[in-house]
Amino acid sequence: MKVVVLGGGPGGYVAAIRAAQLGAEVTLIEKKALGGTCLNVGCIPTKVLLHTTEFYTALKRESAEIGLEVPQIAVDWKKLQKRKDKIVRMNAGGIDSLLKKNKVTKIIGTGRFTGIHELEVSGADGSIQIIGFDRAIVATGSEPSRVPIPGTELSAVITSDEALSLPEVPESLCIIGGGVIGCEFASIYSSLGCRVTIIEMLPELIAAMDRDIVSCLRKEFAAAGVDVHTETRVERIEQTPTGGLSIKAVSPSGPITVKAEKVLLSIGRHPKTSGLGLEKLGVSMKKGAIEVDRSMRTAVPSIYAIGDCVGGIMLAHVASAEGIVAAEHIMGEPSPVDFRTVPSCVYTRPELASVGLTEEDAREQGLEVKTGSFPLQANGKSMIMGETNGLVKYVTDARSGEILGLHIAGPRATDMIAQGALALRLEATLDEIETTVHAHPTVSEALLEAALAVHHRAIHSH
Repeated sequence: MKVVVLGGGPGGYVAAIRAAQLGAEVTLIEKKALGGTCLNVGCIPTKVLLHTTEFYTALKRESAEIGLEVPQIAVDWKKLQKRKDKIVRMNAGGIDSLLKKNKVTKIIGTGRFTGIHELEVSGADGSIQIIGFDRAIVATGSEPSRVPIPGTELSAVITSDEALSLPEVPESLCIIGGGVIGCEFASIYSSLGCRVTIIEMLPELIAAMDRDIVSCLRKEFAAAGVDVHTETRVERIEQTPTGGLSIKAVSPSGPITVKAEKVLLSIGRHPKTSGLGLEKLGVSMKKGAIEVDRSMRTAVPSIYAIGDCVGGIMLAHVASAEGIVAAEHIMGEPSPVDFRTVPSCVYTRPELASVGLTEEDAREQGLEVKTGSFPLQANGKSMIMGETNGLVKYVTDARSGEILGLHIAGPRATDMIAQGALALRLEATLDEIETTVHAHPTVSEALLEAALAVHHRAIHSH
């Protein structure tokens, strides 16, 4: 079986490796760099910056309290950028080694479908290759969205791609969009002394997450001096005589003007599917996204699609899971993904993590629910770490005790959420959590206490 994978991001390279493991002859075509958005201008580089700024903030705020004498501390932005680039290169090299180990042929070039079993690949040097295949997997990802707001064409208006590699930290930054990406950059730049303003059209930041854990982030932003304007619409961006930008917006209380050195557009991403030649082959599209079935197969049986280019949940770990589904279906070993178990993570301080239904979603579905929360102020390990701004919250079925959702704000939230994902996958009840011994002292003890709190039985809660 000859399989071609178009795109080397977290969906594409995983699909290529899995197909090769199952015996396929695999060719992977990547336009720019292995790892896609996630590795090069997304998940990995942002986390490098967040890791440093987290330590920096902790030392500034808490060094004396925890017994450290730090007479002077500063962030060397250029060295931090070098470390970020080094880690990206190391990860890209790791992917390249994995492809070679699994005998996947790699081609750097731009692919375009010329038939249901044929691709044309254009190299940067002008060369053209025609590659035949039995099955193809499209994994072309997504790109930052732009909105028709007057002024977004100005050079000081940037996307998340440019925000990762600015030559220096700006004095002020206005972020349009209060989703995951916007909040992570607000956390990074506010920690470095930049005056940050967030403008969000919706009533709350990170709208898909439970309100109780988002409130912990709002508290941290307030302490860091981040101005947040929700239910606010940007009308235009103008250049000022002094070289900065003036952002004109309308809030519930009336017109507002925000001054900033730079504006970061962070209003989401859209599938990257143009120029692939898919429509001519009969592949169905909806709002620029490729339509697929549960096996990730398009309307053309020989062509599959995965990851951001199919719309839906635009997360790296979802793309990887879909890549495995596609590869295994092609090779006759179907394994569908349970999308109820997909966790969402925000790597701010505090970290936010969520899986399953929020309390609001569960009640809107007409479910009878019970919730239980445990504040990290009462967790010994969180006290030791100096990170008590957080909580653990369960949403459960009132009758059966089945866990419908888990929501965490605090240190290690993005690691601990795996317990919630597994609980949902196994259709676990509170009893399974309550009868599992959790190590002490750990932040994960809060998972046990919050489960006990559903029936008002938490041991360490007042």
